[in-house]
Amino acid sequence: MDNLNLISNFAEFKELKNIDKSTMIGVLEDVFRHTLSKIYETDDNFDVIINPEKGDLEIWRSRVVVEDGTVENAQMQIAVSEAKEIDPTYEIGDEVADQVRLESFGRRAVLSLRQNLASRILDLEKANLYERYSGKVGEIVTGEVYQVWKKEVLILDDDENELILPKTEQIPNDFYRKGDTIKAIVKSVEMNNNNPRIILSRTADQFLERLFEQEVPEIYDGLITIKKIVRIPGERAKVAVESYDERIDPVGACVGMKGSRIYTIVKELRNENIDVVNYTANTQ
Repeated sequence: MDNLNLISNFAEFKELKNIDKSTMIGVLEDVFRHTLSKIYETDDNFDVIINPEKGDLEIWRSRVVVEDGTVENAQMQIAVSEAKEIDPTYEIGDEVADQVRLESFGRRAVLSLRQNLASRILDLEKANLYERYSGKVGEIVTGEVYQVWKKEVLILDDDENELILPKTEQIPNDFYRKGDTIKAIVKSVEMNNNNPRIILSRTADQFLERLFEQEVPEIYDGLITIKKIVRIPGERAKVAVESYDERIDPVGACVGMKGSRIYTIVKELRNENIDVVNYTANTQ
């Protein structure tokens, strides 16, 4: 069967990013049924069988056996003499199933099928990427710098998805080259002409907060709370912390032994001067 090279990307469907197998099978069946309806005016008597493991697909048509000379619809019915050529045991009223070859569709139908499939997959990938990153807003992501432009930096995540770090969200003394690894938080996800645009930030207060969570287990575990952050990115920041456990010194825990914990954060923020202070409700 010529299916594999006609749908060259079929074997790759297993590797498609952001799309799970059952969704993929649904889309494939949908696209094939659409094509069958166009060619045969109905897809009711067709079965589309997809095997995602092997990456192949079969189409079977079932027709009812009728008396010779009474075939009204050759797609739905088959003359008894013709049926008996397939198998002599067929009788009038039986159902005959035969496999439909893709090449019988004709070149134009196959081309439009492939285009339809490609655009459906693209839409699915975009929608799933949008969903995935919408759930990551406020989280730290790591990526690799792919291109550096005047107003923004293009970053690729592990799955080669494109992320944008605008100049306005960069720390003033950030400097990037292609291939650099970069850490930032997901600031927002927008749909732009049906394309998800994922915006990152390194200047957001939340970025500093997430870095503290990564470096200070007590914050991550909720023993210490960051009450407020004020920062001038790349210059200085004040972080007010509070502990609900008398035995924990919140400032000491955040700074670490000889400043070991805070040092990692300061380095990530291009030597931003970070003051960690005890939170107090006393305005004086």
